[in-house]
Amino acid sequence: MENTENGDTIELLKECNAGVKMGVDSIDDVLGNVADDKMRKLLADCKDKHQELGSETHTLLNRLHNGGKSPSAMACGMAHIKTNVMITFSGTDHTIADLMTDGCNMGVKSLHRYMNKYKAASDESRDIARRLIALESKLAQDLSCYL
Repeated sequence: MENTENGDTIELLKECNAGVKMGVDSIDDVLGNVADDKMRKLLADCKDKHQELGSETHTLLNRLHNGGKSPSAMACGMAHIKTNVMITFSGTDHTIADLMTDGCNMGVKSLHRYMNKYKAASDESRDIARRLIALESKLAQDLSCYL
């Protein structure tokens, strides 16, 4: 790998890693409040798939001698507060679907931005980003019936 490719690969993988962590944390925040069994299973399955992608991402980052990136403390904190406040005042599956759909849409948007920014990233890292985008898009679509 050339330097630009290696650097772009690391940066794209770090952003994917942070996105996976944010997704898992968000699902964890709401899972205990979901009333509908089908919706709970949908979220739990999505969490598992996020964790699988996170493991892949982590393995590649370790191979490139990079520990990864955590989502920003501010973003995590604000998301956690918003989720808890909204669930406290309206803890319905509709509210949870709304929150999760917004999070998925932000994730997809960010990942597209990073794929455009890190154009020299390896095919393997770009594939992970595309699969994460597909996972987030599918979750948003699957949750649409709860909105």
